[in-house]
Amino acid sequence: MRHLLLIAFLAVPCFAGEPVSSGVPVGKRPGPYSFLVATGPQRGQPTCYICEQADKPTAVVFARTLSEPLGKLLVKLDAEAVAKKDAGFKVWMTQLAPNANLDAIAKWGQEQGLKNVPIGAFEDLDGPPAYKLHRDADVTVLLFVKEKVVANFAFRKDELTDAKVGEVLKAVPGLFEKK
Repeated sequence: MRHLLLIAFLAVPCFAGEPVSSGVPVGKRPGPYSFLVATGPQRGQPTCYICEQADKPTAVVFARTLSEPLGKLLVKLDAEAVAKKDAGFKVWMTQLAPNANLDAIAKWGQEQGLKNVPIGAFEDLDGPPAYKLHRDADVTVLLFVKEKVVANFAFRKDELTDAKVGEVLKAVPGLFEKK
């Protein structure tokens, strides 16, 4: 029995370092979903930006925790969206929460310096069912264009570092490649 406990104890760290897989896989179509928007003219309304984007380049960020690293990512994606506005590039963030606190989300967005990125909440910790967001993923980023995911990033709590933000940003130009 003692040996089994030791083996189980030693095996746990092996799984902790494994990358988490979350969200719609690359090559698949992201389905529509509505969330309550906390900022901008659609504040308080259920909105489906997936429906509006159709073939246009898009970055959607799902987050369980509102953090400084998440804010850094969104500020940089915000700048990309401004730079690529003519191409129809849109970015938004959906917090996964049992109850939407739109005031707190909006305040957090202001504190981060977000200007153009709509942020809001999906009132379910699991997120939209078709997206299959992993419970261990604190942040999931999906980049898609022409109704197909071209990049998928998932980060456990405290894994979203400046280097990981850089990896996400390096994938953004892939949304604009002619194929």
